[in-house]
Amino acid sequence: MDITSAFKKRLEPSMTKLPTLTAYLDAMQELLAFILQIPPIDPSTHLRTVFLLRLTGDVMTSVPGYPPQIKELHTLLDFFDDLDQAWSAALKNQVWDPAAGEGVDLVVRVDEIKPGDPPIRSSPVSQTERTRLRSLLVTGTAGLEEWMTGLTTSGEDYQIALQNAGLLQGFDDLFSVTLSEMGTYDGSVNDPAGMEGTC
Repeated sequence: MDITSAFKKRLEPSMTKLPTLTAYLDAMQELLAFILQIPPIDPSTHLRTVFLLRLTGDVMTSVPGYPPQIKELHTLLDFFDDLDQAWSAALKNQVWDPAAGEGVDLVVRVDEIKPGDPPIRSSPVSQTERTRLRSLLVTGTAGLEEWMTGLTTSGEDYQIALQNAGLLQGFDDLFSVTLSEMGTYDGSVNDPAGMEGTC
């Protein structure tokens, strides 16, 4: 709630804690790290997925609320890479390893299982949640592309500016790990027309 409130006040720097995109992403990074501490063990598995969907939706709609600046796009790309890895772990029902920055398989030692305890289960991400995630990523990346056309780049096309900054490939490959895990990555993830028939 604090992040949402601060985002809404971003145009009034004296009233917000998140006046810049970098400040917003730093706050969301902390929230993402907290969400990833939720273990993929029922009944918590669904909770982690719901929170990740909420965070993804909030980020995809909030980022275009800030003015696009080339100097902040490195931070944005890093955040999206972390979110991509987080979704990959969630889709595989993996535990998050913060040191490695990726998911690892959940291993429960036999001596940790007590007779009479309920079995340890980890429910997969539902088809409805996968469809919602796919929709958030496809529409969100299309919105980001439109947002980046507003980059102040001395009259050059925003894609040339991204190429010159070494960011174009990273933005072209947004969420490729997650979409590959869901079986929908065909190289045209950022082209909504290329996604026809897959959603």
